[in-house]
Amino acid sequence: MLNDLMKQFEAASVTYAADNGLERDDDWFVLKLQEEMGELIQIWNRITGRGRRKGMSDADLATALANETADVLGHILLFAHRNGLDLPGAIERKWLFRPQE
Repeated sequence: MLNDLMKQFEAASVTYAADNGLERDDDWFVLKLQEEMGELIQIWNRITGRGRRKGMSDADLATALANETADVLGHILLFAHRNGLDLPGAIERKWLFRPQE
């Protein structure tokens, strides 16, 4: 399952990069992950009262939090794919359970 999800994110990312004239070099993958983490933190700050809500309702914030979390997950999987990482194996070693394939 995780490897299939990784491939889906990769296909979507390739299309996005082609449509927007982006070069996905090695640095791009880790820098995009950092960018998305910043966006997740920005929404979290709004939710927890550490940042301006900018007119966003609770529902808007909840949706934004889910969206930014999905972006972080996607970019973690893209980074792992780009670097040939065995995430299921790492999860089994570090978290002591076997992810479903």
